[in-house]
Amino acid sequence: MRIAITLVMIMVLNLTPLLGQNTIERVEPPNWWVGMEYNSIELLIYGKDIAANDVRLKTYENVQLQSVKKAANPNYLFVTIAIGEQAQPGNLQLDFHKNGTSTFIHEYELKARENNRKNIAGFNSTDAIYLITPDRFVNGDPDNDAVAGMLEKPNRKDKGGRHGGDVQGIVNSLDAIKDMGFTAIWTNPILENNMPSYSYHGYAITDFYKVDPRYGSNESYKKMVEKASDKGMKVIMDMIANHCGLEHWWMKDLPSEDWINQWDTYTQTNHKKTVVLDPYATKKDTKEFFDGWFVPTMPDLNQRNASMANYLIQNTLWWIEYSGIAGIRMDTYPYPDMYFMRDWTAAVMKEYPNFNIVGEEWVLRPTIVSYWQKGKENTNGYTSELKSVMDFPIQHALSTSLNDAGSWNAVYEELGQDYLYPDPKNLVVFPDNHDMSRIYTQLNEDADLVKLALTYVATVRGIPQIYYGTEILMGNKGTEDHGIIRTDYPGGWAKDKVNAFTGDGLTKEQKDAKAYLSKLFNWRKNVEVIHNGKLIHFAPKDNIYVYFRYNEHQKVMVILNKDANAKLLDVVEYKEVLKGSVSGKDVLTGKQFKNANTINVPAKTAMIIEID
Repeated sequence: MRIAITLVMIMVLNLTPLLGQNTIERVEPPNWWVGMEYNSIELLIYGKDIAANDVRLKTYENVQLQSVKKAANPNYLFVTIAIGEQAQPGNLQLDFHKNGTSTFIHEYELKARENNRKNIAGFNSTDAIYLITPDRFVNGDPDNDAVAGMLEKPNRKDKGGRHGGDVQGIVNSLDAIKDMGFTAIWTNPILENNMPSYSYHGYAITDFYKVDPRYGSNESYKKMVEKASDKGMKVIMDMIANHCGLEHWWMKDLPSEDWINQWDTYTQTNHKKTVVLDPYATKKDTKEFFDGWFVPTMPDLNQRNASMANYLIQNTLWWIEYSGIAGIRMDTYPYPDMYFMRDWTAAVMKEYPNFNIVGEEWVLRPTIVSYWQKGKENTNGYTSELKSVMDFPIQHALSTSLNDAGSWNAVYEELGQDYLYPDPKNLVVFPDNHDMSRIYTQLNEDADLVKLALTYVATVRGIPQIYYGTEILMGNKGTEDHGIIRTDYPGGWAKDKVNAFTGDGLTKEQKDAKAYLSKLFNWRKNVEVIHNGKLIHFAPKDNIYVYFRYNEHQKVMVILNKDANAKLLDVVEYKEVLKGSVSGKDVLTGKQFKNANTINVPAKTAMIIEID
């Protein structure tokens, strides 16, 4: 079956005016590919009074013009074409004419797909993800710090300003990231954010088809993905379907009033995420949740508008096909229309069956987080196609347990809620991220507790994600300001006095933390039982939490002691799994155990024992 796609004209491409008049300004997406599952595309054309034209498709074998639809705004046209299975790469010619006379011809390119695009392998539980805020990581190309036409100029002294990190900086750091044991990179949004201030975070996109020139170009981003792949690493793109930036080009000339969710007066989302399951929720509260804006500078997109829905689906498929990314992190997953999100995810997974998408659902109730995962049988009948979800409940429980002087119960009991998830192994687990205090700060700058958190994240079920700088104990003591949380990575700028890459200027504690993380995640890379093994955990006792990862061939015993004193573990407590004494090696210290009946666990220490 052919699926309709809407192309919005966003770029000036191959325009051949016949009467000296060029009325097309933009085309999106800028091209498409032959051989796609998504093979009927509804072109949206933007230009001054473009709707005054009729459109014909000049003969092109196995491609047909299906329909032309006008919008409320005469500066838009939506034109549907169907690309047959046997269509070949080349340039379509769209003939724009008035009263039977051609005014100009627009050429639209159909490209050949790159090898094996359909079979892109998405991120999974074998991976460890390194999260980067691009503007704050490494300034690899100072020449793009200030770009003509960009409203906000660089100001590294402003904690909320543009600091100059870019795509080239990530490229320059690929080996360093790989050396720490990471196999995937997730960057906060890299698309154009031409907003007058606070644009570095990336979540107010002003052009969905263009890498922000202060980061680089579409081409440099694609090369980054390719170079990462050459080194065995995947790239995950941060996307937003819920909103755009107020300075987005279409906000100055909307296709129709219902292109975005509009209100008589400004209405912010109520963030009442329970409305998706609440049998008593009012229509008013439900509408405010889905259609309310995040902030006045981020217009809320209306995915119930069919052309907007097509636009967002196309944009996603275009970036995957163009760049070869191996995954998507979808921002604010529950806030757009939930039936659209199902269609969006289904379209991606149909085109790329081995791909993966993780949705952000920042709520501490697994009953709600699990609602969005594929395979969940929801009481209201809603079904999802989303494979992965961010595990905020476990993050919160982990921090709570490590800060509780007397118990691991919070994280133990939270993990016990996994029966709610169709696929717990596909949850993304993390000690912190770009929107919260860094784990070093959450744990009152106790480096030993940070190591315990890292060990848990690396060995529990799921896909671990670590925020840049955690390896050197970056923190935000005394403030919740996001500009400080997302502070510059030391050594990422010329003349930085501290360099996390070389170790120059780092404290002994920071160097130790980085070495610990590197050993942990480099070990994890090749341990199948950690990737996909079963899990069994024992009720915490005396500030000790013990769990096992196991399969038919291997067992790994994880011991987490958060007490200020060393503990002597009696192995008989774990006979349900061990069936006797312990023989094996602690991968963190290299210590060997031979028929041991007790294990001495130092204070505030983790042990990972590979059982012989």
